[in-house]
Amino acid sequence: MQGAEPAAGVLYLVGTPIGNTGDLSPRAKTVLAGADRIACEDTRRSGLLLHNLGIKSRLVSFHEHNQATRIPELLEALEGGEAIAVISDAGLPGISDPGEELVAAARSQGRTVICVPGPCAATTALVSSGLPCGRFCFEGFLPPKATARRARLQALAQEERTLVFYEAPHRLLAVLEDLLELLGDRPVAVTRELTKRHEEQVGPTLTVALEHFRQHPPQGEFTLVLGGAEINAAERPSDADLRKQLQALVSGGLSSNDAARQLARSTGIAKRELYALLHQDDDTP
Repeated sequence: MQGAEPAAGVLYLVGTPIGNTGDLSPRAKTVLAGADRIACEDTRRSGLLLHNLGIKSRLVSFHEHNQATRIPELLEALEGGEAIAVISDAGLPGISDPGEELVAAARSQGRTVICVPGPCAATTALVSSGLPCGRFCFEGFLPPKATARRARLQALAQEERTLVFYEAPHRLLAVLEDLLELLGDRPVAVTRELTKRHEEQVGPTLTVALEHFRQHPPQGEFTLVLGGAEINAAERPSDADLRKQLQALVSGGLSSNDAARQLARSTGIAKRELYALLHQDDDTP
């Protein structure tokens, strides 16, 4: 049985809402309320969240500009037996923020690190995009300078997995233009305000999304879910191999529909094509 939380000398990574405050878990609230101190990106923003939850814990700023000095302080506090929680402005800490460096440092000293899972913009946008999500590639923020960004996109041009990016509003148009030019007019879901009342998902293609944001200036942080490169015909499994895989899934207990869906996620081949392939012999006289 798990002991009472938060425990002394433990570093907790706590997922906070990306929009809807109702998404904060009871466990997360318990850990935040009991932590000796909470390291956060923005003490004002996090302070408002905690105030609304009736939590009065000691807040310390922890961001990319002070992590070099703050990490030793937090490690010393863990050594002294404090329970420390780390949160980001929104979502799961440790993804595209200094939490990653702190976890590595704590692990290197043999400290216990526990994640209290919660919302994440990347996976939230991914699973609601309609694009294959059985295999995906998370890229976080692309380089802010055009030359480096374009070089990175060219390196990703042949990536067949669904791609997920974070982007700031003032760079969104430039990123969409680069994506269209370098990777072609792929399917995309450009999302913002996830889990909020005015959640927005713009697509279904880069051309459509680019035209939309040229007419409606981008506001807020964005998560982009982009279709991967088309599977090279030479690398695509034969119809016979695909049918064998589908039949094996069905023999394992899946319905035809679920078998086609599962294989579509792992191969990137359209579900309807796989479903038809599984049943093509049914139409034979």
